[in-house]
Amino acid sequence: MSELVQAVLKSSEKTDLYEFIAQLSKDSDRYFLRNQILQAFSEYCSDREKPAYFFHSSSLGELIHYTHELILDDREIWFLLRPRIASQEICKLDRDRDRVEPANVRDLLAFRDRLVGRFFPEKGGLLEIDVTPFYAHSPSIRDARNIGSGLEFLNSELSAKRFHEPEQWLSVVFDLLRDRSYRETPLFLNDRITNREQLSQQAIEALKAIDSLDPETPYPVFEQDLRQLGFEPGWGYNASRVRTVLEFLNKPIGTSDRAVLEAFLAHIPLIFNIVLVSVHGWVAQEEVLGRSETSGQLVYVLNQARHLENQLQNEIKLAGLDRYGVRAKAIVLTRLIPNSEGTVCHQRLEKLEDTENAWILRVPFREFNANLTQNWLSKREIWPYLETFALDAQTELVREFEGTPDAILGNYSDGNLVAFLLSRQFDVPYGHIAHVLEKPRYLFSNLYWQDLEERYHFSLQFTADTIAMNAADFILTSTYQEIVGTPDTVGHYESYKIFTMPELYHVVNGIELFDPKFNLVPPGVDESIFFPYFETDPVGADGDRERTRRDRLKSLLLTREDPDIFGKLDDPDKPAMLAIAPLTAVKNLSGLVECFGRSPGLQERYNLVFLTRTIHRDRAKDEEEKAEIEQLYEAIARYALENKLRWVGMRLTTPDTGGVYRAIAENRGIFVHPARFEAFGLTTIEAMISGLPTFATQFGGPSEIIQDGENGFSIDPTDLEAMARKILDFSDRCDADPDYWSEISQRAIERVRAKYNWKLHAKHVLAIAKTYGFWRSAAKEDREALLRYMEALFYAIYKPRAERLLAEHCQG
Repeated sequence: MSELVQAVLKSSEKTDLYEFIAQLSKDSDRYFLRNQILQAFSEYCSDREKPAYFFHSSSLGELIHYTHELILDDREIWFLLRPRIASQEICKLDRDRDRVEPANVRDLLAFRDRLVGRFFPEKGGLLEIDVTPFYAHSPSIRDARNIGSGLEFLNSELSAKRFHEPEQWLSVVFDLLRDRSYRETPLFLNDRITNREQLSQQAIEALKAIDSLDPETPYPVFEQDLRQLGFEPGWGYNASRVRTVLEFLNKPIGTSDRAVLEAFLAHIPLIFNIVLVSVHGWVAQEEVLGRSETSGQLVYVLNQARHLENQLQNEIKLAGLDRYGVRAKAIVLTRLIPNSEGTVCHQRLEKLEDTENAWILRVPFREFNANLTQNWLSKREIWPYLETFALDAQTELVREFEGTPDAILGNYSDGNLVAFLLSRQFDVPYGHIAHVLEKPRYLFSNLYWQDLEERYHFSLQFTADTIAMNAADFILTSTYQEIVGTPDTVGHYESYKIFTMPELYHVVNGIELFDPKFNLVPPGVDESIFFPYFETDPVGADGDRERTRRDRLKSLLLTREDPDIFGKLDDPDKPAMLAIAPLTAVKNLSGLVECFGRSPGLQERYNLVFLTRTIHRDRAKDEEEKAEIEQLYEAIARYALENKLRWVGMRLTTPDTGGVYRAIAENRGIFVHPARFEAFGLTTIEAMISGLPTFATQFGGPSEIIQDGENGFSIDPTDLEAMARKILDFSDRCDADPDYWSEISQRAIERVRAKYNWKLHAKHVLAIAKTYGFWRSAAKEDREALLRYMEALFYAIYKPRAERLLAEHCQG
């Protein structure tokens, strides 16, 4: 992209470039990000009365739109250009000599350090983290549009390259199935089959043995015949299923039939015990879903555990293994909190409702400092306890499973680090989940980490992230944007590609975005709780239970007086704009109130109803929550909205939350999600399946859920006037066409049911876990060097810093 800068220098726009740089130089800042650059360039074009095309279509305009970072020095101008998704290029301009040249990552990182006064070459060199060599011989996705489709890539291109001959396929399958058992129950093969040639021959004989049987013949009828041939239980519950699975063994794998591997693995139960790690605690079921900083994650984890366990039990039944006492088990691993404040979080085990064998297992932190470890700890302070927690959890998991897990899923930075440590101990596949990564949420958090360390401990978190995401066998994301962003924004994972932690280390390449470990698997919605407003409660077929709940919630939302409710509506019968969110700045509830307050049209058409954890300043859990409460009250008072809104500050049960959506939908209301950024948007799909026309932020996951204007509406929460106008345009169209509200409502329901359901999610996750586990065993030596490198980073960087924080805790 340096040629684009060169083109500007050789054109009449050279003067504009230098005048624009001079305009930026008047600012005290020297480091500009994309939004700042675009805003400044827009002002420049306006001040110079440039024609309309100049901003977008001139050579300089094109350069500016590709520029994601601009750094000014006395003599040099550094450009970080992003010509396309998942691609970054660096160049620098010597303004004295008009010379532009490509620059390397190392120079840019050193320049960033100098910019913040943290570059001291006399102290010696700095550790460079570069994962490039470890991915050099790994398969790589070529087209950025296919990033996030790792499973499909492995099942097609990699299979074709790996299995040139049927014998290679049989050899890997034989190694996979040999010596597998469930506790004392042998599975798949016995000692009559000792090599791949016998596996192929005996499979043909087994097919002959069951060929004359009725397809529905139960497995026990021909069990002994198959055992004589070398086959143990696990191939199917009847003759039809067994025949289907055995036929896979003699099918060629390659580009001509890329689905063979996926279909074979889908029919073979390879996972019986699975662990989902969510460390920071306050994990239970009703009314104990974390603190405000973790509640969304825990809803996801518990729903995922329930549906994974249900899917595993179903696979066991299809394999015919339930006859032999084989049972799946899912465990949500978290920390035990002795001072549990009246909850069950001090109990070691808790069974998950609606499951046969899924549990919450709580393991305490070791008591280095009882004043801390006896109580809940913020996710920012738990880093020193994770290594010993993993060691203790290993013992507890072996006890609960009466063996070892078959797969581990980590959640968030801390849970993923623990999952990595456990996967190394158990030698099993590890899947990484982190719908929100902290580094891109806090601008310049890595560059100024020393100034923020006391409060945030970013050196530990970003190191843990880098280790865990590279060590993972596969990474699950809810949206494509999580990985590589959009043409205008950098993805959360992409932000770990190049960064500096001044005086700690430089990351030259922290993640390989084109590696097929990334898989897009959105979460689902629990349709027993969240369902359309015109349907009855699935639990109570006569609808009485649902009607009673809806009447109670309408009273709560619109008319009931309560110390935990603010506002008294002049007209409770008007449709409502509903919002449900934690009290954090990024969720932008204060922006929604500001938008409502500025718009007489919205106030005429709607009541505003929003739900948070509390309405009381003195009950705020932290300074951020307190600040948001104060901003809400200030905006309400400034626009005199006391009789036009209802602010409900109480924690509702999950079924009641589902009822809230339906109660608002019944009166033809809408749902508004005004977050400045949302990684996925569970409330978005909950509202949509309830039948509420939904207006959700265009920044993040909701833009992939909603097809704007088709089944919902994307809004820009930074442009309050445009947001109000979009809602009012919808209202005007509803007035003109009485069916329009119902059309959008129905399309929203259909969208969620087709794409965002937990059953589909669980099947996809297990298919991924089995496929990556298969490749892990087939090419284990290819990953060992990378895993050793991540262990080195753990012991050389993470552990010493964690021990330093532990010492501070023990002194406090």
